[in-house]
Amino acid sequence: MNLLTDLFLTFAKIGAFTFGGGYAMISFIEDICVKKKKWITHEEMMNITIIAESTPGPVAVNCSTFVGYKQAGIKGALSATLGMVLPSFVIIFIISLFLNSFLENEIVAKAFKGIKIAVGILILSVGINMIRKMKKNRLSLSIMSISCIAMLIINIFSVNFSSVVLMLMAGIASLIIFSVSGKIKGENK
Repeated sequence: MNLLTDLFLTFAKIGAFTFGGGYAMISFIEDICVKKKKWITHEEMMNITIIAESTPGPVAVNCSTFVGYKQAGIKGALSATLGMVLPSFVIIFIISLFLNSFLENEIVAKAFKGIKIAVGILILSVGINMIRKMKKNRLSLSIMSISCIAMLIINIFSVNFSSVVLMLMAGIASLIIFSVSGKIKGENK
């Protein structure tokens, strides 16, 4: 099969059969692109996920664009991105035509409640797998713990706090920590 077609069909399958948005799709992208097709390494997948979270646009689309670009340049990026976006677009377009009657259907409403739970479990699974595979040291475990506690406090007490501000604060803290630790390492040489 042509690589461009394979990229399109692979990401179209992920885009068509995954509910819950980009974070829920990450585990499927990793399973297919790292384990089955070996298009990227696990380390690259971790880096892609981190970069995709901090750049504009949906995480899964950014991930698919990177994988496509790595495999076949600009054409690969376009093919993978189109594969990821097209099924969702078609599904949402069809649903929008029948939205009111669709949402009033009791079976559909119950199905969406079940899908919400499944999506939460998928996202939790991705987080646990990333934690298991990350390089652990005191600094990374401290940053992770502080971030989790901060997010829990924000959610539990319904604090109106932008996640963008939290990400910027974490980025600034990381820059300060790594620049200071780099200076310390340089002084020890």
